[in-house]
Amino acid sequence: MQRLLILTAVASTLGLSACNEVNSDLERAVVGGAIGCAAGEVFANGRCVEGAVVGAGVGVLTN
Repeated sequence: MQRLLILTAVASTLGLSACNEVNSDLERAVVGGAIGCAAGEVFANGRCVEGAVVGAGVGVLTN
């Protein structure tokens, strides 16, 4: 089960990194939230919501 979550996180990160024209804050927030949720599930034992909030915040703030 742990390998499945890790593979899902890696696949989602690689798939979302192909978006090279992310221009709006909303798009960056969605991508950051998705990656943060996957990271929270894998690295913090099921803390998807906290990871999504942090990931969305980082996505909005980075430009």
